[in-house]
Amino acid sequence: MANDKLGRPSKERNSLLRGQVSSLLWNGSIETTLAKAKATARMAEKILTAAINSYQDTVSVVKEIKDASGKKIKTEVLNDGPKKLAARRKIMAYVYDIQEQRKPKESKEVFKARIEGINHPLIEKIFNVYAPKYAERAKELGQGGGYTRVTKLGMRRGDASEMAKVELI
Repeated sequence: MANDKLGRPSKERNSLLRGQVSSLLWNGSIETTLAKAKATARMAEKILTAAINSYQDTVSVVKEIKDASGKKIKTEVLNDGPKKLAARRKIMAYVYDIQEQRKPKESKEVFKARIEGINHPLIEKIFNVYAPKYAERAKELGQGGGYTRVTKLGMRRGDASEMAKVELI
């Protein structure tokens, strides 16, 4: 598996895996060939592990902000600590930046209110949804890893490639 090249040059293979990992983390599951599924699951596990190991590293900072009347107001802001910042940058370098889509029959105002202040929705989902969920699971079970599941689906009609579904557990 470590030397599986998926029949592509390295640039194409890396791009394919980045896209599949991004889709897996955004949607929760994808359907692909078995070899691609195993490679995708492996990379997704690494990304989730980096997020889980650093998601609690935050630093409280006091900033001065001018209000509408021009007065300076001190507010407390939570910033990423060095460990979380490094993990965030590593993850952002690998996954594609998937943007939030408008839901059916959702007005523009509601959509804008829902996504206000979120620049990278996939990264926020990884750190705010997946990392706490899997960290809690690791604490309960006493083990880390095992965040993905690869299920074989059978042969694809047309070229008889073995298909598999990768999903986050």
